[in-house]
Amino acid sequence: MPCTRTTAIPNRRHTIHLKRRWIIYLILGGYAAFSLLPLAVLVADSFREYPDIARRGWIALPVSVSLDPFVAAWTQFCVSGGCHGIQANFYNSLAIAIPPTLFATALGALNGYVLTKWRFPGSELVFGAMVVGVFMPPQTTLLPWAFVLGALHLYDSIPGLVLIHCVQGLAFTTLFCRNYFIGIPDEIIRAARVDGAGFWRIFWKLVLPMSAPILVVSVIWQFTGIWNEFLYGVVFTAGDQQPITAALRSGSGSQSAATLIAALPPLLVYLVGGRYFVQGLTRSAFRG
Repeated sequence: MPCTRTTAIPNRRHTIHLKRRWIIYLILGGYAAFSLLPLAVLVADSFREYPDIARRGWIALPVSVSLDPFVAAWTQFCVSGGCHGIQANFYNSLAIAIPPTLFATALGALNGYVLTKWRFPGSELVFGAMVVGVFMPPQTTLLPWAFVLGALHLYDSIPGLVLIHCVQGLAFTTLFCRNYFIGIPDEIIRAARVDGAGFWRIFWKLVLPMSAPILVVSVIWQFTGIWNEFLYGVVFTAGDQQPITAALRSGSGSQSAATLIAALPPLLVYLVGGRYFVQGLTRSAFRG
């Protein structure tokens, strides 16, 4: 049966639509490949011995795959005059990142709960003041933090950086949780209060179980931000107290392998909770 005009037009539109989609895929694929190129070079160099890098340059495929650069980076990488590897700085970063991540997420969730479901006179003003911290450049806080750490005798110490990140992270976690909790119907809270549930019971039994996506967002955001943070680590710590990002700046040895080791924890955190990260961030972004 010959093709009529009414059937030819939809077929032509479908063909044009497929061509446009493939063009978009090619553009996005090219951009993704270009963005991943530095990571590919880093991974390739991480498995190359230093003589091979010195002979053929940084951008080259490994002649043979070797794990020796990772062993050398972990046990022999030179930082601040000592060649004991980056393992101590790696553990420093864990000690600096984990407590503030848990603290800021927990207190941010509590703040968001109060600011949405237990509002008080001036609550919007309090929220606005806290949100200012989201837009505060870290460079502007260096001098105040220097005075605070000096007064508390926490300068050049891991507890000093823990304190900084506990405070700095509250603005972000409060913003995330507050915007997410707005989407929880107030009727549910009122019904729980009528049934005799109090402040803490509603928070633990009702609000938190409904908030897994935004809690994952807060944990990933906090952990990756603190782990990758460089400025405070360089300014307020030195030597054995430095996090791994600051140690890489002044270190020498298996640089690519050490950098890849430093990048693994935030990558693993995102791979584990990435699906919830996108879901929670999208929900909170369009609320409030």
